[in-house]
Amino acid sequence: MTNIGQTIIEGKGKRVYATENPDEAVVYYKDEAMAFHGLKRGRIIGKGEINNRICEYLFTLLQQQGVPNHFIRRIDDRSSLVKRVAIFPVVVKVRNIVAGSLARRTGYPEGTRLKNTVIEYCLKDTELDDPLVNQTHITAMDLATADEICRMEQISLRVNEILTGVLADINIELIDCKLEYGRFHGEVLLADEISPDTCRFWDASTHEPLDIDRFRHDMGDVEDAYREVLHRLTGYVFKSNEEGA
Repeated sequence: MTNIGQTIIEGKGKRVYATENPDEAVVYYKDEAMAFHGLKRGRIIGKGEINNRICEYLFTLLQQQGVPNHFIRRIDDRSSLVKRVAIFPVVVKVRNIVAGSLARRTGYPEGTRLKNTVIEYCLKDTELDDPLVNQTHITAMDLATADEICRMEQISLRVNEILTGVLADINIELIDCKLEYGRFHGEVLLADEISPDTCRFWDASTHEPLDIDRFRHDMGDVEDAYREVLHRLTGYVFKSNEEGA
């Protein structure tokens, strides 16, 4: 039995709680959805439960493949126990196919397959619109050491390799993903979540998005898309329950 303590932090899709163990925390996944830095808000019914199960599956898979991450175990439908890491204030974006801001910045048509995987870094600061930064910015601002950046990039490329293969087997393309990392007793661990909230998943046959872009761009069938990702990954048939307190 894990005793939940005070809220450590609350974001657009999750709340993180302290526990009696200073090395552990509880992540609670919400149905709330936000886009465009909070300018668009809504709910995707069942999203919290679906993302919790997807994260359980993918983090466990990555652990089995030697990728160090914060996941310990799923507690219930919406909560999981994780290692309490100190999150780096930097997001690592891994891109395989042009979409979103990369299309706007480069002029390349959305859907263009890149000749090599692209790694980008963004500062986690919504007031500054999460600007792109490079490795020298990160070290100059003392956000992470050069060795830590190198480790994050190594893990990110490995995560991309594993997920691309797993998703290809279920007819899903990994377009790009946002990964977060944290320090845990001197080790760099993959943290946060890997879900349709943080990745672009496209059906490999139709190229239809199966992710948060359906909410961003009013494409409809958002709940069905999230359910479909979970079902293809695990075979689990999700029946939504209203979000708890």
